[in-house]
Amino acid sequence: MKTMIFRSFAIACCVMLCGVAKGYAQWDARKMHFTIDWQVNAPYSTDFADKISGWGMNFEATYNVAPRWAIGGFINFHTNHRYVGRQTLQLSPTESLTTDQQRSAYQLPFGLTTSYSIYNGKVVKPYVGVKLGAAYTRYTTYYGTGGVYDNPWGFYASPEIGLRIFPFKGHRLGFHIAGYYSYMTNKAETLASEDIDGQNNAGFRLGVIF
Repeated sequence: MKTMIFRSFAIACCVMLCGVAKGYAQWDARKMHFTIDWQVNAPYSTDFADKISGWGMNFEATYNVAPRWAIGGFINFHTNHRYVGRQTLQLSPTESLTTDQQRSAYQLPFGLTTSYSIYNGKVVKPYVGVKLGAAYTRYTTYYGTGGVYDNPWGFYASPEIGLRIFPFKGHRLGFHIAGYYSYMTNKAETLASEDIDGQNNAGFRLGVIF
């Protein structure tokens, strides 16, 4: 059921983007931009895998529908890790497990993105934006020669503030820097003392625009 819901959401996103493109009277390829970012992420609402990590990337395709407004689609991914020393975990009233753990939290959000340029300068364009969509996650605990995992889906929301910098003529190639906050509604069962019920993240992105 969840798979059908998120497939429908992805199809709706594509249809919406196509509708925007067709509805815009004069399509101009120069107003289309692609962004590729290196991403740093720090989870802070759960201690499952709470170490800051640079194991992430962000990809966007946007179109300037107005001088200050852009709309498009995004997908990004990130992995955070945490090592937990040897301890005894109470799995049930009659079962326990003594082991160390290597925890890994993988995030894959995707959906729609929109942004508004606060100042539409020739070189530097500060903006505020938001990303909305779905998020697939996989929370894995490795121990000994085995491991357990849970891979829940959820909804994703991420406001951000950043700069687009175009130092060259033509405004085709530029640089991107942004800070973001994100929240996912994903819920997961883990070997940790508390299960995951939603997750907050904060981080920044550095990349190129073309």
